[in-house]
Amino acid sequence: MPIPTPHINAPAGAFADTVLMPGDPKRSRLIAETFFENPVLVNDVRGVQGYTGTWQGKRVSVMASGMGAPSIGIYSYELFKFYDVKSIIRLGSAGSMREDIKVRDIVIAMSAYNHSSYLKQFGFTGDNAPCADYDLLSRAMEAAKAMNLRAHCGAVFTSEAFYGESADVAALRAQHVMAVEMEAAALYLNAALTGRKALTICTISDSAITGESLPAEERQSSFLDMIRLGLAIA
Repeated sequence: MPIPTPHINAPAGAFADTVLMPGDPKRSRLIAETFFENPVLVNDVRGVQGYTGTWQGKRVSVMASGMGAPSIGIYSYELFKFYDVKSIIRLGSAGSMREDIKVRDIVIAMSAYNHSSYLKQFGFTGDNAPCADYDLLSRAMEAAKAMNLRAHCGAVFTSEAFYGESADVAALRAQHVMAVEMEAAALYLNAALTGRKALTICTISDSAITGESLPAEERQSSFLDMIRLGLAIA
C-alpha cells in the first residue's frame, strides 16, 4: 500500500518511532499543544488528528485512534505496517471491575481478554488474550512507582459493545480482571502480527462497582498523570 494510506495523509517519515494514541482527537490535540515542543499537524483525515513534536528533546508523535477495535485496528496497523512506527502506547479510559481500583486510578494492561473476531481474519480461530510488550510494560510500572501514581497492572477486557449486557462480567470479576475498555486487544494483536511493540495505559473514568462516573469534559482534559506516564516511556 502506498503512502499516504487511505486513512493517514502524512508523508513518509512524518511519525516518530513512538506514537501515543488516545481515542479522542481532541485529546490528541491537547497532548500536542500542552506537552510537545513545536508540534506539527501531520494527519487530519476525517478529523483524526496526528501531531509530531519533541518532548524533553526526544521526537514523539500522537494520533487519535477513534473508538473501538475496528477503528484502532485500522490506524495502528497502518502506522506499524506502512509508516514503520516501532511502538504505540494507547492512552485511554476504562471502567473499573474491581473494588480496589477507583475512579482516576491508572490501569496498565498486561493482557487483553476479548471475544472479538478481529484475529480470525488473519487465520487463527482459537481463543486469545494478546499481551503487551514486556519492555514497555515494565518501564511503565517503574515510572508509575517513581511518579507515586495509583497504578495497577493486570488483565483488561476489550469489549466490542459500549452498551449491552454481558453474562461474562461475573466470570471476569472472579478472575480479577481489572477493567473493561474497547481497544487494547486489537492494538496488541496488530503489534504481534507486525513484530512491533504496544502498551495500553488507561485512566479509570467510571466504576461498575460504585456507579461513579466522570463527565465527558473531564475525561477529555483531566487525565494528565496518564499522559505524563506515557511520555515518560515514549
